[in-house]
Amino acid sequence: MSVMPWHEEHWARLQARRARDAMPHALLLCGPAGLGKREFMHRFAQGLLCQQAHDGEPCGQCRSCLLFEAGTHPDYAVLSFGLRKDGVQRSEIVVDQIRELSARLAMASQFGGWQIVCIDPADAMNAAAANALLKTLEEPSSQTLLLLVADAPWRLPQTIRSRCQRIEFHLPSRETALAWLQQAGVKDAAVALDAAGGNPGMARVWAEEGSLARRQEVRKDLGALAAGRGEAMEVARRWLDNEPEQRLWFAAQAVADEMKMRATSGAAGPLASQLDNEALDRWYMSANRTRESLRGPLRGDLLLLELLAGWR
Repeated sequence: MSVMPWHEEHWARLQARRARDAMPHALLLCGPAGLGKREFMHRFAQGLLCQQAHDGEPCGQCRSCLLFEAGTHPDYAVLSFGLRKDGVQRSEIVVDQIRELSARLAMASQFGGWQIVCIDPADAMNAAAANALLKTLEEPSSQTLLLLVADAPWRLPQTIRSRCQRIEFHLPSRETALAWLQQAGVKDAAVALDAAGGNPGMARVWAEEGSLARRQEVRKDLGALAAGRGEAMEVARRWLDNEPEQRLWFAAQAVADEMKMRATSGAAGPLASQLDNEALDRWYMSANRTRESLRGPLRGDLLLLELLAGWR
């Protein structure tokens, strides 16, 4: 199993606690998407259940490991988005799922060791589900472990966060990230890392998906609009049809570069925007708010059109 170098410190700390028989009953693995939280969780859980683990690393060959990899281990479960009665996937984790989880953890381990449940994404629990989870967190059974994975831990109630041992993944140094990307064979690693805001996991995915070309398209669109050569409605339609949230990330990034060039050299930036510095800052914040709003019930075309109509 490939190990990301920025996992090493967290791994060593947890294995030390395991060796002291001082494992917490709940871990909150959090931080930006793309840093391998789920790979870390998978490796750690399999190692706990493995019958021949070495320094916490799963052997991959024992019965427990084979069942784990097949998704049929009786003492491991992942709780995520379930289905509604009409067969449509839910957009949140609901209270009935947490109640089923509590009933499962009240039963004895079938292999006589740990019982592990991963809730992913934990920040998708609704209020009722989060409240139901509190009782399990406050009255944990022996040798049970809850693994909560969250890209946005601030969406979890403080009562949940305070009852979990927090494992927070941060962006590694640029040198570490570039070395990892180059070892993984990522072309234009430095450009990809800049596009991903220093996030190596995201940089790798975006480079493989061709997102760097999309980044250039966004900058060309903004430059054309600033020069009066484009139509906001046509740009909004294209963005909405192809990764709108990522395009808004790139748009905000481009505006940040524009502001940085103005501040450092006093010259016009690559977008040649006609907005003054305060207006650029407001547009930057609006782009980020719009990216968040696209996940809600509002019409995406109207959100994008309103944003782009204010760009010049």
